[in-house]
Amino acid sequence: MARKAAMAALLACAAAAGPAQADTLREALADAYRTNPTLQAARAQQRATDETVPIEKAAGRPNSNVTGRYTEFLKQSSTSFTAPERAVGASINLGVPIYSGGAVKNAVKAAKERVAAGQADLRGTESAIFSQVVAAYMDILRNQALVSLSANQVEVLSVNLEATSDRFEIGDLTRTDIAQSQSRLAVAQGDLRSAQANLISARETYIQLVGQAPTDLQPPPPLPGLPATAQDAVAIALENNPDLIAARERADASEYDIDVAGSGRLPRVSLFTNYDYQNFLGTLGGNIGTNVPQTSKTANAGVQLTIPIFQGGRPAALQRQAQARASAALENVIAAERNAIAQTRAAYSSWLAANAIIESSQTAVAAAELSLEGVRAENSIGNRTILDVLNAEQELLQARVQLVTARRNAYVAGFSLLAAMGRAEARDLNLDMGGPLYDPRLNYDRVKNKWFDWDRDPTPATQSTRTVDIPAPDAKIPEQEARAGDTID
Repeated sequence: MARKAAMAALLACAAAAGPAQADTLREALADAYRTNPTLQAARAQQRATDETVPIEKAAGRPNSNVTGRYTEFLKQSSTSFTAPERAVGASINLGVPIYSGGAVKNAVKAAKERVAAGQADLRGTESAIFSQVVAAYMDILRNQALVSLSANQVEVLSVNLEATSDRFEIGDLTRTDIAQSQSRLAVAQGDLRSAQANLISARETYIQLVGQAPTDLQPPPPLPGLPATAQDAVAIALENNPDLIAARERADASEYDIDVAGSGRLPRVSLFTNYDYQNFLGTLGGNIGTNVPQTSKTANAGVQLTIPIFQGGRPAALQRQAQARASAALENVIAAERNAIAQTRAAYSSWLAANAIIESSQTAVAAAELSLEGVRAENSIGNRTILDVLNAEQELLQARVQLVTARRNAYVAGFSLLAAMGRAEARDLNLDMGGPLYDPRLNYDRVKNKWFDWDRDPTPATQSTRTVDIPAPDAKIPEQEARAGDTID
């Protein structure tokens, strides 16, 4: 009955806990896509960039204002018998820009280019966050495997020490053999503690990025669209790398900035009209008479032409400044291109190297297992020493650690390669978000032609999730992991 009660309590706790979150890499990426604060902040910043287009357009649109005033004349002229004591007035003004030297047109074009650059930056932020999530996910799998390997090594060396002690008791071995076994066991116990600390650190990083605690992480799915050669990867990166695209868009925007700065030397033409109303509240004329009109109304309209003559060299300085910034933007395009090429080639090389290390490590593990089996057999008949057995066990451990690490490195390098190629975003990975993906173009289309001065968005609210209530992770390993070497397949 006690066993049944314990089982019922365990099932109740499991039901209360609900389904585990982020058990697969796709779920982890989806959680980060929805709740990562860095990505949410980048989206909000892009929405702010979208508003630069209507801001620049507003400079070329009609503007109107109403002015009201009340005047109390505290002292009248001694020679004026009609001076009023007080007055109220109002005026309505309307202005319509006609020609601004191309300043508005080019400023709007520059703003549109910067919106496009911001959208590319948002893509880069998304792929960077995903790369960090993939690295954290694979770090957990690797460190879980290393903890399992270290724990297994401690267990093996503990049994080995017991056997050595038994053989010492019967005079078959010496104290040196016991000391060697004790030393290896102590080192293995230290390695286990270090591996556990690294696992906890990896889980903390995962919580920071994903916003959920990792539970039983499953092996990741195959990476899609990896290139056959480094040249293919570079060709794709030159077309799709978001950082390179953003640099090109900013260079185009800087070209328009030159024309905006130069427009300060050109004439301005605008239409204007205004209407004025004034009422002296019966105080105009004083004691002279009551037939003096107490109100006045005026209206006028016209065309205003402004021709700059001399501005102290300011327009020329602004244009030279814009040209220098355009030159810097062009150089940044080359820098971004170099960086994209270097990142792509380096990631491709790391991916190939890690795959090669996986193959050699698999061979090394198989050979080390066979070697350990033979050394143990030879030790049992006295042809091998305890140190030989310990060294064989250490070689097998190192081969398994190298295999686990190589599998982690291959996956991370492959994803980094996709990111450098511009193919590591939600739209490329077919993530199931339960709805449409975030599209920054929708907000831009929503705001680009807005005119109304009182058209505002809802009060800002946090979209990301806090992690303060998530318990601190430990170094426990899910029971499903039968063998540490099979953690990352």
